[in-house]
Amino acid sequence: MAMLHRRRSTHRAARRFGLVALISALSAFALVACSPEEPNPNRAESTATVAAEPVTVKLDVELGDLFIKPGTVDVLAGGYLEVAVKNNGVLPHDLKLGNEGTPLLGPGEEASFTFGPFTETAQVICSVPGHSAAGMVMAVNVIAAEPVAAAPATDGHAVASGGAAAVIDPNAAPPDGWVPRDPALPVAPDATVHEITFRMTETVIEIAPGVTQELWTFEDMVPGPILRGKVGDIFNVTIVNEGKLGHSIDFHASKVAWNVEMRTIQPGESLVYQFEAKHAGVWMYHCGTAPALHHIGNGMFGAVIIDPPGLPAVDHEFVFVQSEFYLGPQGQPGDLTKMQNDDWDAVVFNGYFNQYLYAPIRIEPNERVRAWVLNAGPSENSSFHIVGTIFDTVFKEGVLLLRPDATQGGAQALDLQPAQGGYVEFTMDVAGLYPIVTHKFSNVGKGALGLFQAGDVASTGAGH
Repeated sequence: MAMLHRRRSTHRAARRFGLVALISALSAFALVACSPEEPNPNRAESTATVAAEPVTVKLDVELGDLFIKPGTVDVLAGGYLEVAVKNNGVLPHDLKLGNEGTPLLGPGEEASFTFGPFTETAQVICSVPGHSAAGMVMAVNVIAAEPVAAAPATDGHAVASGGAAAVIDPNAAPPDGWVPRDPALPVAPDATVHEITFRMTETVIEIAPGVTQELWTFEDMVPGPILRGKVGDIFNVTIVNEGKLGHSIDFHASKVAWNVEMRTIQPGESLVYQFEAKHAGVWMYHCGTAPALHHIGNGMFGAVIIDPPGLPAVDHEFVFVQSEFYLGPQGQPGDLTKMQNDDWDAVVFNGYFNQYLYAPIRIEPNERVRAWVLNAGPSENSSFHIVGTIFDTVFKEGVLLLRPDATQGGAQALDLQPAQGGYVEFTMDVAGLYPIVTHKFSNVGKGALGLFQAGDVASTGAGH
């Protein structure tokens, strides 16, 4: 059955069944670390102190993954900073003050630039999104008299400010013309070889009513496209980088060399990632480019479903990918500092705040439903639960934990840590509304709320 598409009447219906009341009732690959390095006599120390003369300060600057050395430099008021920059990292970097600075430098490339004159303290950064937040900041201290010893170096994870974060209004409704992500899982294709192309982009997407973020995506969507196949199938996935950042892809469903198929490709490049599906389950895929936390937290993830042999037919199959948003300013990438601190603003199913509350998923009573669930994280756990029914079948991380038999066993939640997945099966015995939540209720009011609508029922009085 197709889910209900959102129309003006959907908004009115959502308000009739008490959106605010329902929310309040129900609410009652990691950042790459800067590794220690051996001393290098040819490298500037992490802090440089510059004498009062000359006015132009000359400095060698190293760009790495993800640091700038030196981290601090003193310049006399009115003076200039002349830098000789080399990128010793494996990612592209630049060195910018506002819009001025070096071009984007590939690994091993060098450039020179003169900044100034300096009249006040400033920060020179790598302008690649996320890199300054991860530590690529050099502080330029402007001094009026004789220079003093520079401040102690940071650990390489200084954070540059980026403006006020966007704010989600939990009582707002989506705009006219909004269409929810279809949660229906397509039927497994008959083909045993799957030829797929994923474009990697950065694009501004609405993630809650009136709230947009620059998301880093596979095929301009978050989550990325859902892939499905069977054990033994071959997947040939061509990734094409159409964005402005380096990106990569890591299929958890594969057994391949990390340094070959999962390597970062730069804008304009492509790569063919081939793997055989050797194990059943619902598997995460994601960008693994450093800092992986920032790429996953900004939307570069999706699900691959490999059917267990002998999977029985059901009336409906749906997919729910749980993930978090860490809001940056409106229309800008998510906040890496929030990601590092597990300070999420929203927890959602299939990329949008409360979307299946605004557009309930329509089924009929006594129809058998299979819900595939992936917790994409990047950091929060999931306790997938549907209010008003019991799971009689549970499959988690490759193991069938529960099935209907004489014991009459049932399950109430599917618990998943980040990057774990499974499926549950159930029926709705009577017509009505059945909330979809994570039973970590602190996250229900943050967007992890939807509805199954079983039968033609009035959308009123939903609650728990």
